[in-house]
Amino acid sequence: MALSKPTFLTHLKTLAKPHHRLYPQPSFLSVRFLSFATPEEAAAERRRRKRRLRIEPPLSSLRRSQQQQQQQQTQPQKTQNPNAPKLPEHVSVLTGNRLNLHNKILTLIRQNDLEEAALYTRHSIYSNCRPTIFTVNSVLNALLRQSKYADLLSLHRFITQAGVAPNIITHNLIFQTYLDCRKPDTAMEHYKQLINDAPFNPSPTTYRILIKGLVDNNRLERALELKEEMDVKGFEPDPIVYNHLMVGCVRNSDVDGVFKLYEELKEKLGGVLEDGIVYGSLMKGYFMRGMEKEAMECYEEAVGVNSKVKMNAAAYNSVLDSLSKNGKFDEALKLFDRMIEEHNPPRRLAVNLGSFNVMAEGYCLEGRYKDAIEVFRKMGDYRCFPDTLSFNVLLEQLCNNGMLTEAEELYGEMGEKGVNPDEFTFALLMDTCFKENRPDDAAEYFRKMVDSKLRPNLAVYGKLVDGLVKVWKVDEAKSFFDLMVKKLKMDIPSYEFIMKALSESGKLDEVLNVVDTMLDDDGVEFSEELQEFVKGELRKEGREDDLAKLMEEKERQKAEAKAKEAEAAEAAKKSARAAVSSLLPSKLFGNKESELESSEANGDTTEASIANGETQADHKESTEVAKEASSSDSTSDSSSDSTSDSGEER
Repeated sequence: MALSKPTFLTHLKTLAKPHHRLYPQPSFLSVRFLSFATPEEAAAERRRRKRRLRIEPPLSSLRRSQQQQQQQQTQPQKTQNPNAPKLPEHVSVLTGNRLNLHNKILTLIRQNDLEEAALYTRHSIYSNCRPTIFTVNSVLNALLRQSKYADLLSLHRFITQAGVAPNIITHNLIFQTYLDCRKPDTAMEHYKQLINDAPFNPSPTTYRILIKGLVDNNRLERALELKEEMDVKGFEPDPIVYNHLMVGCVRNSDVDGVFKLYEELKEKLGGVLEDGIVYGSLMKGYFMRGMEKEAMECYEEAVGVNSKVKMNAAAYNSVLDSLSKNGKFDEALKLFDRMIEEHNPPRRLAVNLGSFNVMAEGYCLEGRYKDAIEVFRKMGDYRCFPDTLSFNVLLEQLCNNGMLTEAEELYGEMGEKGVNPDEFTFALLMDTCFKENRPDDAAEYFRKMVDSKLRPNLAVYGKLVDGLVKVWKVDEAKSFFDLMVKKLKMDIPSYEFIMKALSESGKLDEVLNVVDTMLDDDGVEFSEELQEFVKGELRKEGREDDLAKLMEEKERQKAEAKAKEAEAAEAAKKSARAAVSSLLPSKLFGNKESELESSEANGDTTEASIANGETQADHKESTEVAKEASSSDSTSDSSSDSTSDSGEER
């Protein structure tokens, strides 16, 4: 049915008018264009696009990779030096299994099983979970706290050979170790290596450790030079460093040096000192000059009511020490009570182990030894735990003032608090026992020292033997001599002393035994004077010829030992030659040893080998085997036999 023109125009106007919708038009978020008939088809299309992207990446990524390649080609490649030191690991590597390993080793340290912690660290070096330098530093620090210097240096040598890059904390621990062992020169050599080779600079803590160690080892001039190096390198003036230097000047009675350092520090800080660490040394300088009034004014400036100086436990301890050693112990007691009141861990740490050590020593200087023991035992109430040095300081005061019983009671508390005595502890108790006429107890303390795997030096051993000989316990002295001669490097006076003691007791056979031991010691010369002494003692009993017979017998034994060594060396060479002949490739082509021997005798080994069917490479290989076998020199017959047997089997 056809529409007329007016009707058609009316219909178009109707369509152009807006229609009223019953439902609101959905937003663009809810519009969904259904391009596929089913969801399966849509999923298939997505998988197809992903496969295409994997095979043919977008043009943008291709352009980006091409630009990166062009930049790498245009930039000059830097060749890394293989000998350059490695950078230490960042703390961010301490995650995952390496963090679990770190926590496990920390648990062993808290359980005081340092041997197992060090061993576990060594075993983990070549495992799938390699320990970080932070884990190694934790073990090194624990060994340092317990003065196990040999184990510390051994572990440090091991991780260095294993390629674990150290950081500044590792170097600081090594510096502290050598300085504690009274080896400042070795510590300074390591410091030079750090400056020249390490990929990082020393820290302020490094200089604090080095300067304090040098001061303690009477190297004040070198410590002052290090302070100048800090200024050159741009470090800010450190009051702790200046305090160490001022303490060194006090020990050397250099009062002018104390005030010079104080004025220098004050000038560099703009005339204001906020850290009170230097006030104790400054007070000692005033006391040394006899200026008591100025010293107490300095004290009021540091700890007065209106003082603006920041005082920590170390600063308080310095002031305490200055007061207690200069006749102001009552003021020291008041200050100590104030420190106890201010102590509120962890917010405020006003006392530490050094505080109780200073007060115990101050009580001893006043003759109040029971009060010293009492304040020493109270430190556990304030979370302060004594170490070996703390016990030794108080033990020395008690032993030097005839209080051996109290000293032995205090020594018994060391085991209860988990503190291990050192060589100084046992030597102190041993020496005091001799003074109190208790030689058996002194010998027992020496035996405990040896059983504790400590290493007494020759001086301690000399005190023991001298004390036993004075009370006519020569047999016990000889037993300790036999025990220590295997562990110590005896000198001539030690041999001479024990021989004189034995000869005075009429034990000439024992004297000859000591001479026998001395002749076996290659590091000690049996001098003519000592020979005359032994001959004179033997002459009293008509046994002068015994010494000559003993020396002849020792010479004969040494000659026989050299002959046996030569025979063993010759046998090893013969077995090596036999092994070479059995390893030669001519054995593979038949038994042609006679031709080989004749060719060697004529000096034409090469031509004979080629004539027997060998190539030039085979002859070269056999020649190298011969050289290696002839260079290996075994001293035992068993090793040579095993070598020849292995050659015959081949």
